[in-house]
Amino acid sequence: MFDKILTFFLGSKNDRDVKALKPIVAAVEAKESWAQSFSDEQFPQQTQILKDRLNKGETLDDILPEAFALAREAARRVLGERAYPVQIMGSLVLNSGRITEMKTGEGKTLMCVCAAYLNSLTGKGVHIVTVNDYLAERDSAWMGRVYKFLGQSVGCILSNMDNEARRAAYACDLTYGTNNEFGFDYLRDNMQIDLSRKVQRGFNFCIVDEIDSILIDEARTPLIISGQGEDDTYKYHEVDKYVNQFTEVAKDPKTNDYPDEVDMTPEQRAALEGDYKLDEKSRRVSFTDKGMNKINDILHQHNLISEDSTVFDEQNFEYVHYFTQAVRAHTLYHNDVDYVVKDGQVQIVDEFTGRILEGRRYGDGLHQAIEAKEHLRIAQRNRTLATITFQNYFRMYDKLSGMTGTAATEAVEFSKIYNLDVVVIPTNRPVARKDEDDEVYLNESDKWNAIVKEVDECHKKGQPVLIGTVSVEKSEHLSALLTRRGIKHEVLNAKNHAREAMIIAEAGAKGAVTVATNMAGRGTDIKLGGNPEMRARKRVGTEASQEQFEAALAIEKEQYKKDYEEVKALGGLYVIGSERHESRRIDNQLRGRSGRQGDPGRSKFYISMDDDLMRLFGGERMKKIMTSVGMEPGEPINHPWLNKSIEKAQKKVEERNFEIRKNLLDYDDVLNQQRKFIYEQRDEILADNNLSGRVMDNAKESVAAIFEEYEAEKRHSKANSQSALADKIKNTFGQIVQYDSLTKEGVTAILQNDITQKEMLVGKPNLNMFIRYQYIQMIDKKWLDQLEYLDGLREAVHLRSYGSKNPLTEYKIDGFNTFDAMLDDIRDSVTSRVFKVKIQIQPAEREIRQQNVHMNAQHQEAQSAIDSQTRSAQQAAQNSAMRSGRQGQSITVTRATPKIGRNDPCPCGSGKKYKNCCGKN
Repeated sequence: MFDKILTFFLGSKNDRDVKALKPIVAAVEAKESWAQSFSDEQFPQQTQILKDRLNKGETLDDILPEAFALAREAARRVLGERAYPVQIMGSLVLNSGRITEMKTGEGKTLMCVCAAYLNSLTGKGVHIVTVNDYLAERDSAWMGRVYKFLGQSVGCILSNMDNEARRAAYACDLTYGTNNEFGFDYLRDNMQIDLSRKVQRGFNFCIVDEIDSILIDEARTPLIISGQGEDDTYKYHEVDKYVNQFTEVAKDPKTNDYPDEVDMTPEQRAALEGDYKLDEKSRRVSFTDKGMNKINDILHQHNLISEDSTVFDEQNFEYVHYFTQAVRAHTLYHNDVDYVVKDGQVQIVDEFTGRILEGRRYGDGLHQAIEAKEHLRIAQRNRTLATITFQNYFRMYDKLSGMTGTAATEAVEFSKIYNLDVVVIPTNRPVARKDEDDEVYLNESDKWNAIVKEVDECHKKGQPVLIGTVSVEKSEHLSALLTRRGIKHEVLNAKNHAREAMIIAEAGAKGAVTVATNMAGRGTDIKLGGNPEMRARKRVGTEASQEQFEAALAIEKEQYKKDYEEVKALGGLYVIGSERHESRRIDNQLRGRSGRQGDPGRSKFYISMDDDLMRLFGGERMKKIMTSVGMEPGEPINHPWLNKSIEKAQKKVEERNFEIRKNLLDYDDVLNQQRKFIYEQRDEILADNNLSGRVMDNAKESVAAIFEEYEAEKRHSKANSQSALADKIKNTFGQIVQYDSLTKEGVTAILQNDITQKEMLVGKPNLNMFIRYQYIQMIDKKWLDQLEYLDGLREAVHLRSYGSKNPLTEYKIDGFNTFDAMLDDIRDSVTSRVFKVKIQIQPAEREIRQQNVHMNAQHQEAQSAIDSQTRSAQQAAQNSAMRSGRQGQSITVTRATPKIGRNDPCPCGSGKKYKNCCGKN
């Protein structure tokens, strides 16, 4: 109550945030005439002046008014678009490291230019993240013209680029790309064996477009780089043959719940009809006792396991996993809803956007089970080589900000997980869209009929209509109904996303009907009357000259003005939602397609009691209540109270999903701390040119530990303790130490002498390279094992809750214990291997043969050949050393070319002695 009183007198927090921005906007506007006074050629000069001011100690805040004014004027001259005060306000929010919420059509792409330009002046790079390659390429070309006008460089990361092109793009002042590409480049960089092969250069400032989609909707799916693992693909095909023999446990017809097994006796549980239970909300499958026994019978019947073993034995228990994934694939994952089959592959459909998630695969064998279900070739299961979640990737940036049309509903999550505040920026013009109450129908067929009827009426009068659907399957079902009614329309879903820009550009044209999944053109504007640029390009073709295009554009712009006024008079774009989504944000995004920049518009949702949200969170009970109060099939009801009750259901789902994501992050934070430490250590080793010193320090620690253990044992038993110590030293370092030298100092001196001799024999750079290879090889191998261990531990640790233990605490304790053991193992293994390797150099047995060379041979060519041969010999020595790992193994390094004496004639043909010619250096 007190909060409401304060809000009444002082305004909400958002009101206060917006009010605080107004003086800074005024300061930027005061500099507008100053920026307008410069010629085009002077803008790069002004950029350099601002950079110099930063180098002299001024801050970004000190130069903000000038930088924003320059960027605003540059956009006006290059694009013909002058940023509105509300866009300047939004850019200020981005610069402060917060999230800007601006309604659709308010110009977020232009809005971010000022903040991006200001932060690029530091020279540390600015990353601008988009949701797909199309938008990254479009925005980098479109807004890139403004940055280049100001004298800044712009790069773009696309999925088909090689390493060199990526490095060049990251070296630019501003870099555009998708969240996937930025994340995968980070993982790939930390798998390189040479620092010069890395492409990224740090994490300074990041602007995330559609930040809610990337940091919330996609946060549950980590990025994973995989390599080939065990080939068990045939087992998925075998199991899939028998999955139809399993039946679901019958539910109670009154409660629609499974029988409660808690109070049942073993006999009652065994008598249950059915083999498995489904949890639709979390998409899990659990087998009953009867189901487990059926798995055992099938495996014996088809000779998949030996007669004297059962599925409950450790070596066979993996089959339970295969059957579980097969049942999940058949019952919980559906074609054209969760995935599509295209080009002989199962491609996942993003439930939030309706787009295909290129290159993504379901984990834990589920993808293979779906491939078996669809009778496709099963790809070999991969082993995780590197992984990171978007949450932990984006939290690495020194300053993170984002923009979207819908973030306020998730403000709590942004604050708790990313420490980001959301500021809602007012619209440039008041929103004129009319959001109508939902219409609720008893069953799904009535709902579809009502939608088709409504679309038909709007289409006849010429009002454009956009219908949002939740899956590919439902978009195609509605398309079939519209075709049957004779209504011309376009369909935008994961199967034809290549035409997305064209379809969305014309979605606001007179009489247009567009059926779309939730992708609905995020990042692109739907203009009333259509898009004159797109129409002009279509009219003249892609091969036309600029003059032809401009002539066609002039004609289309004249027509567009008439169409715009006509569509505006008809009420603007009508957005119809065919189903409520789990998240209010997705519904708001769909509504936001209409009513841009003060245009008129209308939105309405059509709902049935068979929809997933209503069925899972309202249930059959709600449907029965509706019927009992006299609701007839085909007859809709609508009321503001109904809207509120649906919104409450959505809030519950949002809270539940937030808890799931937060729980995942809590577990991933353990992995993240370990990953950061491993990657830092890996980089240190790649950059260290004195690894023999590191090895020697590790050896001293190992020797100290061995002698501590020896002293402890000597107190209990003196017999053979010295002999055991000598054996321990020999097994650990491959060194035979006499009893008179068997002291901590003596062993350390012997080890120091050994590593010094190796440096002298092969040269410090070669030895350093060999040690680096051993370290990197061991780190990468052990890290893969740790990733697999943590993955298995996460699954198993939940069982400890039955012992009144906190699973997360147990996961942290076990995870860090194994991590510490892994670090010790890496250190000890590399140290041991370096000392066990023996190097012996044999002089060449053949004499130098004089070669007749021409006196006019180029001196540089001869020197190059000598250098090349020397490198070959060194590389051979290094490779031989790398391949060795057995105790006491001798490596013979043979010279690849005859030795040239200092006083021998130089092979370059100069007539001088070698020491006075090519051998001088």
